[in-house]
Amino acid sequence: MSENHPLVFSSVTPLQFAQLAEKARANGIDISGNSGSASQLGVEVSWEFVPATGQLTLHCLRTPFFLKLEEVNARLRRMVESATA
Repeated sequence: MSENHPLVFSSVTPLQFAQLAEKARANGIDISGNSGSASQLGVEVSWEFVPATGQLTLHCLRTPFFLKLEEVNARLRRMVESATA
């Protein structure tokens, strides 16, 4: 298993974060507030968004045995990059 480091994104606007949270809610993951954690189907992710700096940190805390951490992180990265492009 690889190292489990959080994903850190910069220059995320509050509007972009709101759109990401809405997309997550549409997929069954309740992201409410600037920080917290949520789980869905055995995947647990924590987040922290700092509006003043635009920094968003996502950290995959747990995955089910059939899903690799690298896959979850790749999906998270694609989701954020598509919302902030």
